[in-house]
Amino acid sequence: MKITFLGTGTSQGIPVIGCGCVVCKSSDSRNQRLRVSLLIEIDDATIVIDSGPDFRYQMLRQNVRDLDAILFTHEHKDHVAGLDDIRPFNYILKKHIDVYATERVQEALKREFSYIFSDIKYHGIPQIKLYTVNEQPFIIGGTTIIPIEVMHFKLPVTGYRVKNFTYITDAKTISDSSFEKIKGTKILVINALQKEAHISHFTLDEAIAFANKVGAEQTYFTHMSHNLGLHSEIENELPSNIKLAYDGLSFELD
Repeated sequence: MKITFLGTGTSQGIPVIGCGCVVCKSSDSRNQRLRVSLLIEIDDATIVIDSGPDFRYQMLRQNVRDLDAILFTHEHKDHVAGLDDIRPFNYILKKHIDVYATERVQEALKREFSYIFSDIKYHGIPQIKLYTVNEQPFIIGGTTIIPIEVMHFKLPVTGYRVKNFTYITDAKTISDSSFEKIKGTKILVINALQKEAHISHFTLDEAIAFANKVGAEQTYFTHMSHNLGLHSEIENELPSNIKLAYDGLSFELD
């Protein structure tokens, strides 16, 4: 299984015209974070978690030539806005793309992309097949995917576990029952927005505490805003088994 971070930032973390902060002005490419998204290549399946506004460029940048499924975590625009850009994959691969989302997220997609679901079908619109995510594991190809519900303040968000890899973003609280699904994971990805308190995201300290509780061999932080600070400086503050992810970071695991 190969994991690639397509994006590790948030709409609060991309370079802002006139911002002037050290992160936005940094020449270190690890500080230039597109909206959060992840690529999983496993067996014969190519899976993306979330297709935000930067989805097209992210797929081009990583030279991704195949796509079988998109898993959505929740309906916020920085996670779903790029869904229309699956059309080239429909055309080139001559197939629909499977989309996995909770019923609530599906309703949001139907509002935001009503033309995809219209009874009148126009040539060239995205071709998708919807699958409903609930608390039960599901299979893509021959791989079992375990959904994990976390809370983004009062909004449920779906994390995903694939074998010994767990990916969670936009979390503020995680129930004991959800934690049971995470236990034993070898590689953990969790959000760490900034150092300051936030109503709906883990802070850096909260993310570190959660990573220590899980005890994974390696933890990567994602969904980081420019308020978090420079990549090189923050990494020096972290335990050896916790690192900041960055766009394009890729690794393989069993």
